[in-house]
Amino acid sequence: MISLRKKEGESVNSFLRRFSKKVYQSGVLKEAKKNKFKRRASGDTQRKRSALYRLQKGKEMAKARKMGTL
Repeated sequence: MISLRKKEGESVNSFLRRFSKKVYQSGVLKEAKKNKFKRRASGDTQRKRSALYRLQKGKEMAKARKMGTL
């Protein structure tokens, strides 16, 4: 966490510049921007594809059992 105190006689502009410099150097802003567009672990379409794959494999296994090849 960044904490700064305004120096005596320091203008608001110079304090703001000093604060911005500290934030930039600490990397807080960079991390926030990186996490802004973070992807989800798995999307809806991926889950649907996975479910369809499992159903298809289940049917293939059932057919193989009936044929006696498994």
